[in-house]
Amino acid sequence: MNNDIGGSTAEAELAVLKPWANPAPAIAASERLERMARAQVLMTDLGADALIIGAGPSLRYFAAVGWNPTERLVAMILPRVGVPVLVCPRFELGSLEASLVIEAQIVLWEEHESPYALAANVLSGLEAKVLAIDPALPFFAFDGLRLAAPALQTLSGAPVIDGCRMIKSPAELALMSQAKAMTLEVHRRAAKILVPGTTTTAVRRFIDQAHRAIGADDGSSFCAVQFGHASAFPHGLPGEQRLAEGDIVLIDTGCRVQGYNSDITRTYVFGAPNAEQRRVWEVEKRAQAAAFAAVKPGVTCEEIDAVARKVLEAAGFGPDYALPGLPHRTGHGIGLAIHEAPYLVRGDKTRLQPGMCFSNEPMIVLPEVFGVRLEDHFYVTEDGAAWFTEPQTSIDQPFAKKN
Repeated sequence: MNNDIGGSTAEAELAVLKPWANPAPAIAASERLERMARAQVLMTDLGADALIIGAGPSLRYFAAVGWNPTERLVAMILPRVGVPVLVCPRFELGSLEASLVIEAQIVLWEEHESPYALAANVLSGLEAKVLAIDPALPFFAFDGLRLAAPALQTLSGAPVIDGCRMIKSPAELALMSQAKAMTLEVHRRAAKILVPGTTTTAVRRFIDQAHRAIGADDGSSFCAVQFGHASAFPHGLPGEQRLAEGDIVLIDTGCRVQGYNSDITRTYVFGAPNAEQRRVWEVEKRAQAAAFAAVKPGVTCEEIDAVARKVLEAAGFGPDYALPGLPHRTGHGIGLAIHEAPYLVRGDKTRLQPGMCFSNEPMIVLPEVFGVRLEDHFYVTEDGAAWFTEPQTSIDQPFAKKN
């Protein structure tokens, strides 16, 4: 076994993990105001008088309110001019005020009242005729609003939401860099606890505990641990696997730091790789590197996907989504949502701009045999791309040596 894999225990690795030494600063209130001003410009371009944003990543983006959506409407109505209005259950007022970092009017509804009628009244007071809808707003909320304000014209707010969120600021990049560095350190320590017979459940439990110990918001935001032939299924198989000598190990996990996501996959072998495992891993590495090298401002997202597929097809995989080969897109945007626009996939003609952030993961699947996925993230720079984390260098060395 090499020095990166095995040789330790979960208890020993957890004992030395400490909260992140130099945490990135929180997003300033002034930056949130700039985001709203940008949204108002995009609303004007779209022809919308107001934008409604439900609880979830976009509400956190603009107002620092990191609540998940529920059956109770919590929403921000942003007019094209002026301060936003927050619609909230009355009993949640204290929690809302504790989270809110921007100036806003707050309107409250009691449990027996219709929040949609209240929102419609707010929109009427704003003289809004055209409302842009947060694409993540649940249908029941959209439907309730439609019934409460039947004369209101609605359209998709995606050009506004995505137009703001897909370009990350230096403060956002710093938070994402921290999250990804933390997850890579957790990956490194997870590899050290592997022993014959260990279960996927035990590894997932360790990864969650390690993310908590190192200072993630709520432990692992997700975690997939796949051994052997289960690695041939991009999101794994139900049930538990036990590790055996010669198994592919594929671990895909992430965490959040102040809401910003990491999402990193490492693939290696428990024991000595055989010739086919090594061959496929090296093709995967070349495809990931080619996609990264192709990144330039102005290049379309779909071109990056095409570059990765060209490498795979030259090695006999595919074509397109055919297996053995790559069954999904090459990458996704990432930020306050783990998957967000734009996407590195055929048909996405969005042109890359500095500040955009993506996963790079052109997985290779050999059905019922094994799969290899190397996933790291990059951000677009003025003249190319920069990695958040250094990619895996070889199948034999999953992690760079620490100083």
